[in-house]
Amino acid sequence: MIQKILVINGPNLNLLGTREKEKYGNVSLADIQKKCEAHSKKIGLQVDFKQSNVEGEIVNFIQDTKEKHQGIIINAGGYTHTSVAILDALLAVKKPTIELHITNIYKREDFRHKSLISKAADGIICGLGVDGYIMALDGIKEIIKK
Repeated sequence: MIQKILVINGPNLNLLGTREKEKYGNVSLADIQKKCEAHSKKIGLQVDFKQSNVEGEIVNFIQDTKEKHQGIIINAGGYTHTSVAILDALLAVKKPTIELHITNIYKREDFRHKSLISKAADGIICGLGVDGYIMALDGIKEIIKK
């Protein structure tokens, strides 16, 4: 059985490739999605890729994993540091979860050093650029195996 993974992208990640290129590079979210889909096929996963700028929609994405997905990869963007609702949703569904950040949040502004959603994450990848998405897919596959 092919395992399904939900990759969630939060606010402003739809602007990748055009936003703060010195931090995020030239790669668009659509490019990242294509890379994730290709890599997931190689390693025997199926990826559903979602993005929203709306906190409640992200909560709905997470709740919808209950029957459909075996794991979650989440780049919650700015909601990482503020959203109790996303944390509560992740804790409620009890799915293997990897928290992902393109930049190293610990080398940025002080308020970004605290992640509310980390309490629900089995692992965290940050500061490795868009390649972190591929690493997260490999990681979630291993977590699910165990």
